[in-house]
Amino acid sequence: MTQTAPDTVVLVHGLWMTPRSWEGWISHYEAKGFRVLAPAYPGFEIEVEALREDPDVIARLTVPGTVDHLAAVVESVDTPPIIIGHSFGGTLTQLLLARGLGSAGVVVNSAPTEGVRVNPVSQARALFPALKSPANRKRAVGFTPEEFHYAFTNTLTAEESLRVWERYAIAAPGHWVFEYGLIANFKPGHQETWVDYDADRAPLLFLAGEVDHIMPPSVNRSNARHYHRSPAVTEFRELEGRDHWTCAAPGWEQVADLALDWALDHARTDRPWTTARSQQEA
Repeated sequence: MTQTAPDTVVLVHGLWMTPRSWEGWISHYEAKGFRVLAPAYPGFEIEVEALREDPDVIARLTVPGTVDHLAAVVESVDTPPIIIGHSFGGTLTQLLLARGLGSAGVVVNSAPTEGVRVNPVSQARALFPALKSPANRKRAVGFTPEEFHYAFTNTLTAEESLRVWERYAIAAPGHWVFEYGLIANFKPGHQETWVDYDADRAPLLFLAGEVDHIMPPSVNRSNARHYHRSPAVTEFRELEGRDHWTCAAPGWEQVADLALDWALDHARTDRPWTTARSQQEA
């Protein structure tokens, strides 16, 4: 039975960020008539300033708990939504699609799922503040303004970057950076960011910033290629002159429109929509 076209967009933020990072996209999509949900990771529902004051909730965060939390949000929507994720939110988006959720997915400067072994020099430099001490595996690890400028906002001036850091930046769970950014591909068995690359799922678009330091295009291109055996649509596009902060750097509206237009053009409406709620009601 053909389903209704998506009328809801779910925005998934990345590490070192909160849903506040989507504030422009929320109003932009709402002005187009869409319902927009930007769920926080579990415990991140408080403001940026409060998370900076007490980062323990960040240090304790788990990937399975976060995926389950986000899946419940997606499953609460009557019509399969479009899911858009940035950075590690791109990884989480891929994990959600792998569960059969969503009508289409777009990942912007995505962190990789398990099995992507491309590690450019700029990425190692960007992640070094979190990886330089093994003790950081048990901590919430933040960037200094200078480190943030290199990792996120390298197309902005130092002054512009500082304003971004002051408004949006929080710490990230150090064990996520270690486990999924460093050693996931060297541990036996499937880890928590593994997906079945050959399975069917909703269409997926990778958008990669040309000058992104922390998640360069080569990482996203490799991630996209891992899906080459899947019957689902998978596309990759490189965005000229854009860094990791592409979702709010000048010109972000064009990126938002590209993501939405592609998702609407490719959204799957040919599969029955099954949610946890509908299974319980059956």
